[in-house]
Amino acid sequence: MTTRLLGDLSRAQWKRSTYSHQNGNCVEVAFNAPGAVAVRDSKEPGGPVLAFAPGGWQALLTALTATTPE
Repeated sequence: MTTRLLGDLSRAQWKRSTYSHQNGNCVEVAFNAPGAVAVRDSKEPGGPVLAFAPGGWQALLTALTATTPE
């Protein structure tokens, strides 16, 4: 596995789910991060960021969708 730095995220456009509550317990996703999909805790916008390669993000969503009850 290769690890790399994301670089400058100052232009990332962070989105929060419309299902998020206003209590601050949610995550934000930036699809326009440099070469990755970035995820962060909305309570700590300057904190750590989890980055996924676009294919990895799609695999995560597919796995979560397959295991989520209707």
